[in-house]
Amino acid sequence: MGFLRRLFKPGREMSLAPNYILLILLVAFALGPLLVVLFNSVKAPASIGRNPLGFPTEFVWENYPRAWQIGNFATTTRNSLILVVGSVAGVLSLGGMAAYSIARLNLPGGGALMLYFLVGSSLPVQLFLVPLFFLWRQLGLVNNLFGLIIIYIAVNSPFAIFLLRSYLVGLPPDFEDAARVDGANEWQVFTRVILPLSWPAFLTVGLVVSLSVWNEFLLATVFLTEQRLFTVVTSYYNFTSRFSRDWALTSAAAVMMIVPILVVFLSLQRRFIAGLTQGGVKG
Repeated sequence: MGFLRRLFKPGREMSLAPNYILLILLVAFALGPLLVVLFNSVKAPASIGRNPLGFPTEFVWENYPRAWQIGNFATTTRNSLILVVGSVAGVLSLGGMAAYSIARLNLPGGGALMLYFLVGSSLPVQLFLVPLFFLWRQLGLVNNLFGLIIIYIAVNSPFAIFLLRSYLVGLPPDFEDAARVDGANEWQVFTRVILPLSWPAFLTVGLVVSLSVWNEFLLATVFLTEQRLFTVVTSYYNFTSRFSRDWALTSAAAVMMIVPILVVFLSLQRRFIAGLTQGGVKG
């Protein structure tokens, strides 16, 4: 009780110690699993069995080149990059034009369309998995990266439209009106006025879709069954034998998969937050 009285004593500012303690606990909770994976990635399998959570006693750096080779990461990384680039390009193109139409062009039925997107995005993709697989097989899109890109675009577009529309609604219409007075058509207004003003929102959508596609497992497993088309996530199957799994190589593969995500996110962190919070232009 004396500690609490010192914290909340009248006439004195509240101590920030509880806030720091809570933040330290949250950081430890978030970074703890990552540190365990990092430690296990440079251990021998026997060392992981003896001490799965502790610091490595000896470093086995050969786990990384072995994991790269066994996981066939040269191929799986290329496949994942193709999926990410194709999906992001499709979502930004279609989602951006749809969001502009709904937010700025007084599209008839725009409210009902947004409700449809809300309902569609709330339904799990597992509900449509079986009929979608049979349809894709008839169309020859199974074991086809382009076929999976179409699915990723359809799955991620509702989120992109919601976020971009909410951002575009907050933009002042003065720039668009001035462009139309100068003779610009709607396509020129969208590409030369709206896009430069709303790039933080487009960057945010691109980052979220990139992370979603890079880490996606279920659809990639169902629609890509040939090993030459595996992604970085489905390549984890290569570290599993009939009765066991090599956790040292699996941890090394996990580190190699996580590092590009961390580098991209940390380098664009401020722009990512600006895209989520900024509702208009400054100045």
